[in-house]
Amino acid sequence: MKRKILFLGESYRADAITWMKGLKEFGDFEIITWELQSPSNSKLNRFKRILEYFFAPVSIRKIIRNEKPDMVIAERTTSYGFLAALSGSKTIAIAQQGRTDLWPENSVLYPFKKFIQKYAFKKAHLIHAWGPVMTISMKAIGVDMNKVLVLPKGIDLSLFTPSANHSNKIEAIVTRSLQPEYRHDSILKAFGILHQKGIDFSLTIVGDGTRLQFLKDLAKELQIENKIIFTGRIPNTELPKLLQQSNIYISMPITEGVSASLFEAMACNCYPVVSDIPGNQSWITHRENGQLIEIDNIEMLADELIWSFENPESRNEAIIRNRKFVEENANYNINMKVIADKYHELLDSRKAI
Repeated sequence: MKRKILFLGESYRADAITWMKGLKEFGDFEIITWELQSPSNSKLNRFKRILEYFFAPVSIRKIIRNEKPDMVIAERTTSYGFLAALSGSKTIAIAQQGRTDLWPENSVLYPFKKFIQKYAFKKAHLIHAWGPVMTISMKAIGVDMNKVLVLPKGIDLSLFTPSANHSNKIEAIVTRSLQPEYRHDSILKAFGILHQKGIDFSLTIVGDGTRLQFLKDLAKELQIENKIIFTGRIPNTELPKLLQQSNIYISMPITEGVSASLFEAMACNCYPVVSDIPGNQSWITHRENGQLIEIDNIEMLADELIWSFENPESRNEAIIRNRKFVEENANYNINMKVIADKYHELLDSRKAI
């Protein structure tokens, strides 16, 4: 009989889709999902969401009674991970999504989040750290590291394939959601500097988000709107082609766990120019296999874009290294098989108890 998993989390997110798809493919699991229905895009909706969250344990226990899943898995230790810990399931796996999941650090809910995260860690039988940067905060609060599996889900290397871009200009791409924490405005301002210096470029900004109109207006203000392509939301299947047509990948988040977007870019031979934060330092060494840029330092970003373009030899060495690195460390077929096997192993050992 097929083993069944209840997934708690936003099932529409690319990350979640990869996780569930891999478990079906390599573990032959049946997956059912549960998620909060209220969006958090207004004060009223946020209140509804909090109310829904408060009653969530009752809904989840009812699903467990009716569907009898073999295990519960959940993303984010401070939200769905805590609900998994309260679910009463005999086998629980939770995943830390960010560097700590305790975000934003100045939030009034910070002490509460800290408390519920600790509880979730204690109750979980397996904890996912999608990269080494996530283990730092775990160790600091005394998590039992024997329960932690440090492994990214990986990306599909048959879709994200390398391509040679021999363009004689910067053809950059940004694939992060258009939210303030991804600092697209700093990226546009850096390209404004390039434009003033008479350097030719094109910049493709993929995706959607609250900042779309603001960024379009900013591009106009900087007089670079004819060099910027805003694609809006696109199906994930179109992403490899856009990455393959680009030669530089830019990502400037102020906080990062493990970025599948970075791995996708590395797999497609895009040279990475990313923010100098722990989540990126795990994979990128400055001027060796990419660039690390101080957050919001638009002059540095502009200078390093020019440097990387004027040093094609260094760039080409980096993209070859990066593709090899992704093949060895972030191959979805290999990593998801390891994760699926681990779940079966965990269920067998829990059965014996």
